[in-house]
Amino acid sequence: MDERRTDTREAIRSVALELFAEQGYDKTSLREISERLGVTKAAVYYHFKTKEEILLSLIEDFLAQVDDVVDWAQSQPATAAIRHEVLRRYSDLLGGRTTQLARFMQEGQAAIRDLAAGTEMRKRIDRLVGILATPGQPLPTQLRARVALMALHVGAFAGRDIDATDEQRRHAALQLAQEIVGPAS
Repeated sequence: MDERRTDTREAIRSVALELFAEQGYDKTSLREISERLGVTKAAVYYHFKTKEEILLSLIEDFLAQVDDVVDWAQSQPATAAIRHEVLRRYSDLLGGRTTQLARFMQEGQAAIRDLAAGTEMRKRIDRLVGILATPGQPLPTQLRARVALMALHVGAFAGRDIDATDEQRRHAALQLAQEIVGPAS
């Protein structure tokens, strides 16, 4: 019984994310989510009282994965090789199962900005920047850290008009991000 409940909850999250990506967060309703899933609105409501709860559950999962990357990095020596590995791990997050969520978060910033999750995402990005360039380093070093993360986002979400696969764009963006933060040695 618990497995079926978990499956339904996960299906709701998946369908909601598809709809958020297709038509935007503001234009998606719980009714549309239930219709696409083929369940009653009450079934959706049993798991999530609002579409904001659905979005928050998706974002919280992504943020937990970002926290894992940061926590791992903080347990390592602060070396150039570790910074490169942080970029690789974050790139993997943007290209893995969470690609659609990460893309929605990038494109739907207006919908997320006022939610607590938007603030939490900015905190996680700041933590990643802090791994790539510790506070007190020269301004160019701090900016390189932010630009490197932006390069990963561009590789994951933009450039769809470039004749390359998602994987090829992400790989090229990772190479660029690693060059931006400096050599691994």
